[in-house]
Amino acid sequence: MAGDKKQLGKILLKQKLVTPDELDGLLKQQRSEPGARLASTARRQGTVSGKDLLKALSEQHGLPGIDLAQVVIPLENLELIPEEIARQHLILPILVKDDRIFLAMADPTDRRVIDEIEFVTGRRVFPYVALHELLVSVIDESYRLLGKGEPHYIGPDVPADYLASLGIEASAARRPSGVVSEPAMPEPDDELGIGQLEASLPRETHEPFGSQVAPLPTSHSEDRERPKNPKILIVDDEDDIRKLLNRVLSSKGFEVVEASRGLEALQKVRDEMPDVMLLDAMLPEVHGFDICRRIKHSKRYGHIPIIMVSAIYRGWRVAEDLKKSYGVDAFLEKPFKVSDVILHVERALMGRTSEVPPDESITDEASRALEEGMEAYRAGDLDRAIETLQRGIQADPLSFQLHYHLGLLQGRRDMTFEAIQQLEIAVDLQPKNFSALKNLAVLYQQAGFRHKAIEMWERALGASPDEETRRGIKEHLMSLL
Repeated sequence: MAGDKKQLGKILLKQKLVTPDELDGLLKQQRSEPGARLASTARRQGTVSGKDLLKALSEQHGLPGIDLAQVVIPLENLELIPEEIARQHLILPILVKDDRIFLAMADPTDRRVIDEIEFVTGRRVFPYVALHELLVSVIDESYRLLGKGEPHYIGPDVPADYLASLGIEASAARRPSGVVSEPAMPEPDDELGIGQLEASLPRETHEPFGSQVAPLPTSHSEDRERPKNPKILIVDDEDDIRKLLNRVLSSKGFEVVEASRGLEALQKVRDEMPDVMLLDAMLPEVHGFDICRRIKHSKRYGHIPIIMVSAIYRGWRVAEDLKKSYGVDAFLEKPFKVSDVILHVERALMGRTSEVPPDESITDEASRALEEGMEAYRAGDLDRAIETLQRGIQADPLSFQLHYHLGLLQGRRDMTFEAIQQLEIAVDLQPKNFSALKNLAVLYQQAGFRHKAIEMWERALGASPDEETRRGIKEHLMSLL
């Protein structure tokens, strides 16, 4: 905690929100109040405005901040998170949209809480940092209003015209402290110069279905015979566990492939087409549950049995939920017996469907979706193009091209968060692809995610195709930094 306070203090100094003497006074006051937060102390004393504190906290955590005084929360969202959980962890669902939850958090870097919410709700969490004291009061008021049957929680600074756009009369609005049905993202600053940078880069790199489109991969279409020795993919970030399982399974005649991280696991599924996966739940980069969801919702890879292993999630209820919601074939708790692993692997192989669709047919379906989407886009029908690419992803969820072009089309439709999600998946699949990295940087920047934009521009710099492009990105990065 001390490290966090010192870091926030440095940010306040760097942003010239306090003088060194003012910071010393705030730190002394904070130390005199056990459990107090530096941001709360600064806000309470009026040294720094709430808006500036939110900006500093956003930089501290590297995530966007949300001003709870300017938002409108549909209170039906709160049904997903029990009140005691919201109070205990200081979290509040600002927006629920399809398979996503936008979550205001006092600590948006708490991965354990985010993973738990994703697991329980089956939705992906997008965290925002909020001011601690304001979040506490908004949680109190929101659940109180929910209990009274009110439909919305409305912040005190929500503009009347925004309320009117939601069909809410300003005179009837409750205004204790507030929330949005769409997160209010800051507009990009004029000095960002997105347009100038776009003009300096090759146009085809950010046109959907540009000249760089290559045929969809058919790496497995030439050999669909079941291997003599079944192939097992072991995914675990603990080296000792992988080595143990590799040694035991190899001695039983299995061909073993290993992965230690989430993105590597997805790559191995695509390249190796394993007969069974032994998948740890807690992985770097991509959570095991998300890997499960992607694979089991796929026509190409959905037949692969998955044996989930976890030291965190325990009990028969968890096992049943994983089987029902994520398609897990078996669940093992750590520490496990090696004999149990072998038993589950053999059972998975025995129950494996013999009618696995040939890769050629799945590739053909995805290819047709890409071609039809291209035709719809060129005809000016963006909605049909988006729908067609989404259908293609159902056939092949590990296709870079489908995710990449869907992201570009959604960006053109101003579906910013959807576009970011698709391009993030594309970058997961091809981490060095310049066009995907650059377009993701542009989207993050337009949405007000300055720190994520800088991260993506830096990655795009390393993948730049020529010196002129590198020069343009360096100049742009300097303006952001």
